[in-house]
Amino acid sequence: MSASAQSEVLIVGAGFGGIAAAIELQSHGFRDIRILEKAPQAGGTWFHNSYPGAACDVPSHLYSYSFAQRRDWTRLCSPQSEILAYAQGVARDHGVDRMITHDTTVTACTWDPDALRWTVETDTGATYGARALVLATGQLHQPATPYLADAESFTGHSFHSAEWDHDYDLAGKRVAVIGTGASAVQFVPELQKVAGRLSVFQRSGNWFLPRENRPYPAPVRAAIERVPGLQAARRRFLYEYGELLTLAIRHPNTVGRLVYLRSAAHMKRQLTDPEVRRKAWPDYTFGCKRVLFSSAYLPALQQPNVELVTDRVTGLAPTGVVTADGRIHEADCIIYGTGFRTNDFMFPMKVTGAGGRDLAEDWGSGAHAHLGISVPGYPSLFVMYGPNTNTSGGSIIIYLEAQARFIRKALQAVRERGAGAIDVREDVEQASDRALQTRFAGTAWTLCDSWYRTEEGRIVANWPGYMREYEAATAEVDPDEFLFVGHAGSPPLPADPLDVGGPV
Repeated sequence: MSASAQSEVLIVGAGFGGIAAAIELQSHGFRDIRILEKAPQAGGTWFHNSYPGAACDVPSHLYSYSFAQRRDWTRLCSPQSEILAYAQGVARDHGVDRMITHDTTVTACTWDPDALRWTVETDTGATYGARALVLATGQLHQPATPYLADAESFTGHSFHSAEWDHDYDLAGKRVAVIGTGASAVQFVPELQKVAGRLSVFQRSGNWFLPRENRPYPAPVRAAIERVPGLQAARRRFLYEYGELLTLAIRHPNTVGRLVYLRSAAHMKRQLTDPEVRRKAWPDYTFGCKRVLFSSAYLPALQQPNVELVTDRVTGLAPTGVVTADGRIHEADCIIYGTGFRTNDFMFPMKVTGAGGRDLAEDWGSGAHAHLGISVPGYPSLFVMYGPNTNTSGGSIIIYLEAQARFIRKALQAVRERGAGAIDVREDVEQASDRALQTRFAGTAWTLCDSWYRTEEGRIVANWPGYMREYEAATAEVDPDEFLFVGHAGSPPLPADPLDVGGPV
């Protein structure tokens, strides 16, 4: 299949990862870059997740690019609208917005060993070719809605939190929220203020640490904006705090015990209703699942118009939600706060590598990649926020910047050698994966089932160590770990008719 538009690097996804990769590549001499984005705007998860109360758990001075620090955040953990404006502003400031083709979903990517390039098919019918392919789709972009018996019988309204229906008026309504993960923890307190009756269906409780997120007072904002070095010091403090949380998860019986006591004390202070405390209290080791930050969610559960339901949801009825005790919880609207298909990564996109190998088959027993970036048999294909690169105690943007640098250095190595592509050695990837999985032994991550793991128990989402370790591991590209495909005589790509590059 011939591609209608050619580029040196094609990036799939215009979220924080895709934007970081484009800026890193462009600032080191790569000008022929194209980004395909399924949404009408850049921003990734921060475009799609616009539910009431949406914000980041990580303070903004750490959840932001190191090269694009802001001192005018309105509060510690910025709301969705500010984060989206920041991401789009950074893209615009660096000319990345001109590289993006919006409203385009990639359906298939195929390696052509003769032309030494990727052919990318889309739902618009347009095809694209590129020497290198960066899949920056992330882990949190495909909403997960559970199968429920007789779901079609429900006569009310329903939607997923990542597809929030802002046109539906929830005021005074009977609202059922299924799921109590990170998104629900943010929007439930907002719903409690407007709903007539709110039923929250919980499968398991969460461990919480406090988060007061009031707007900065004027003196604090002035200090952040004007005191030299203050913002950098705050960022370094938060970096080390994130590493401390990872330390607690890695050592659940020592440091983890201390942080657990901090969490338990916070929760006991907030859960003054004994029955709600009994229901909301988690039954697994601190840190095994995502630790959440909130000082608003637990109090909301104890308001007169809220019921926390821990009986298993078995299906839907025309008038509401059915639980295992046979009760029908009447609802005008059901909101699914059930998270994302985190282990699907870029799928259902079809990715075909060298020799016709299929990435879905190669990852049939759980996703894996060298440093979460490179998969053997898929030359010059790079994954951002890929397998085992999620963080439990820091900022994913630290990881994304590290991956962007690694990808840039890998492609520079291709240029320097006059090669056509770069492919990680299979034995290197297998060895690094074994070493990585071994590091989970004895950590809290292994002590319960969570979205970090496959059904077979393999942890595919999280990095087993610290941010600084990942930055060090990805700091350089070791040529001995890779195969360089093709040679300097390979035909060059045709010039892209659109000059979407330009200086940073």
